[in-house]
Amino acid sequence: MTVEAALATQVYQLYIKATPERVWEAITTPDLHAKFFHGAHVQSTYEVGTPIRSVSPDGMQVWADNVILQCDPPRLLVHSWRSLYDPELAAEPESRVSWEIEPMEGGYCKLTVIHDRLDASPKTAKGVSGGWMFILCGLKTLVETGEPLGPAPR
Repeated sequence: MTVEAALATQVYQLYIKATPERVWEAITTPDLHAKFFHGAHVQSTYEVGTPIRSVSPDGMQVWADNVILQCDPPRLLVHSWRSLYDPELAAEPESRVSWEIEPMEGGYCKLTVIHDRLDASPKTAKGVSGGWMFILCGLKTLVETGEPLGPAPR
């Protein structure tokens, strides 16, 4: 199996001590989203077929301009993915990100993030493979403690 094939579908799972509603809120609220996703502010109505945009912390650059494919709060969010902050990534075909939130006994939920349809986007696949776990750990830390994890290691 090639590295590209191995990266074509990426699945990440983690458990968060919070309700699905709280995890959903962190994912979809611009100020909270920015605290775990590199300062990016997310903008969307979360209606199927509408845009979901990600803008730089200063609001001057659109980092992503995608589309909501499925939305079932607070259980499922699926959107297209194409990074615009880098010309090489922007030139690749869009992929897809699914956020699945499943309530568990004991006040936990299981968050599964699936980034797929990366077959024709090898640079994106390689780039996100190193970034998703840091973002998701930041989400977990924020939801559980109220504090952001901090800047990504370089």
